[in-house]
Amino acid sequence: MNARYVLPEIAEQQNAMIALRRQIHAHPELGFEEFVTSALVAGQLREWGYEVSTGVGRTGVVATLKNGEGRALGLRADMDALPIQETSGVPHASRVDGVMHACGHDGHTATLLAAAHYLARSRNFKGTLQLIFQPAEEGLGGARAMLDDGLFERFPCDAVFAMHNVPGHPTGHLGFYSGPFMASADTVTVKIIGHGGHGAVPHKAIDPVLVCASIVVALQSIVARNINPQDTAIVSVGAIHSGTVSNVIPASADMSISVRALTPEVRQLLERRITELVHGQAASFGAQAQIDYQHCHPVLINHPEETALAREVAREWLGEEQLIHDLKPFTASEDFAFMLERCPGSYLVIGNGQGEGSCLLHNPGYDFNDHCLPIGATYWVKLAERFLGPVGR
Repeated sequence: MNARYVLPEIAEQQNAMIALRRQIHAHPELGFEEFVTSALVAGQLREWGYEVSTGVGRTGVVATLKNGEGRALGLRADMDALPIQETSGVPHASRVDGVMHACGHDGHTATLLAAAHYLARSRNFKGTLQLIFQPAEEGLGGARAMLDDGLFERFPCDAVFAMHNVPGHPTGHLGFYSGPFMASADTVTVKIIGHGGHGAVPHKAIDPVLVCASIVVALQSIVARNINPQDTAIVSVGAIHSGTVSNVIPASADMSISVRALTPEVRQLLERRITELVHGQAASFGAQAQIDYQHCHPVLINHPEETALAREVAREWLGEEQLIHDLKPFTASEDFAFMLERCPGSYLVIGNGQGEGSCLLHNPGYDFNDHCLPIGATYWVKLAERFLGPVGR
């Protein structure tokens, strides 16, 4: 990425912010356990003159900087790591056994801090900055915890934005997508209650394993025959647990199912059909089904006006050649979706590099690309100055 795109003041701080990012990487913390990371973030922000609130959503941090009257802008970064053993071999690799920053949240945090440092010194905006450092994005509902703690009531925002790195796209290139961008994620736990017995006399039992096998096959008919082929839907059985030995038919079996969709309507249809099908299949064998349907993450839907503004800022700054033009929706989920349900905004991506050495997210060999940090930080500054407007406007 050409250095001419980076603000000089951010370039001056680049090495310090990379060192901070690597410090966070070496000391990862799981969701709702980000005590050291939160304290580090809060300390830096206070030093730069922000009004800092800690413990928002348990371990979240919100930093407020007001510069006159005007609109309020929210910028969000996530802080938590994953329960993965790191194999990257980099000098700053995780020093915590079985925990690593395999999704780049260390980089997201450092990027927003770099922008925060610049904005606190320049104050070339009018209105209010709300910088949101979120805990527990990785499946534990950190965004929902912050919202339940009064995030937007205590720290009002006219719009909120977030950025995530994506391996496989050119380093520092930015991508935008209006509308449904990331899939909903629901987890379905099913218990099939049959009747145990001896494997030698199966006709005297109701085999829950056979019921599960039938359900697995039948579930595939939902996507194939109930969902419009032009829509996206995923139903995956990730686990079946039952029995202990070969000659005993167990009394029950447990299944875990992952369900994803890219529209709320398809999500609702999937729930209805899965529930009907599981009960129907169980009944056809004389068994019973107990279903625990957990709604984990909604569809992440980027708002058109805010997405158009975010894209325009990048285009005017970087030019068309450094935008990601073939960006498609992701079937992974992201709990920033909860924030977008409550406040207009957009979720954008930054390329983490491509080719050899560009590990996928959640890979034990992954590391955030530090070349993205000054570009991402400069983008946050450009967006903040555009959205809030310069002083005196």
